[in-house]
Amino acid sequence: MTDTQPNADDTAAAKRSNRRQLLLIALIAAVSVGGSYALYFSTIDSGVWGTTNQGEFVNPPRTVSELGLTDASGIPHVTGDVWWVWLVQDESCAAPCNDVLTKLRNMHVLLNKDADRLRRAWVRSGGAEDLDLSTQFPKLHQLFQAPNDGVQLPRGIYIVDPLGNLVFRYPVEEMGKPVLQDLKRLLKVSQIG
Repeated sequence: MTDTQPNADDTAAAKRSNRRQLLLIALIAAVSVGGSYALYFSTIDSGVWGTTNQGEFVNPPRTVSELGLTDASGIPHVTGDVWWVWLVQDESCAAPCNDVLTKLRNMHVLLNKDADRLRRAWVRSGGAEDLDLSTQFPKLHQLFQAPNDGVQLPRGIYIVDPLGNLVFRYPVEEMGKPVLQDLKRLLKVSQIG
């Protein structure tokens, strides 16, 4: 008869093999979890990699509904299904605003095939008492915010998504290439608007 009982050497070798496999599995799990934590903590505050956008994120996050904007007729503003670029500027900028609005229009033209996915607006505080820009800027929307109504935005250029979220803010002086680069990137990857 043959002996069906494993000998002691075979049993010890099988235990060592099983321990090695268990240690290998635990090591792989530890490296995966440790690596993910290392990546997370290295990218906080744009640590190692940073971001590719030129503008700063609107912080704290804001939506159009919080701002209490109306058009010239007093109808509340809604974003619809398009992207928006806003110039937020007070009433007292005649020549500088004209220059920024011209750059805004030119940037809109440079979007080429994506130009119909974007609208431009000048957001001002106060009422609709005044400036007729329809001849010089026929596609420019004028939006108004009552001085004590909603959240007051600081002066600047804003990109607003079709869902009504304010995404990026730029200083007025940076109107041009930084805004255009970010807009092209957003329109390329966006599944909305």
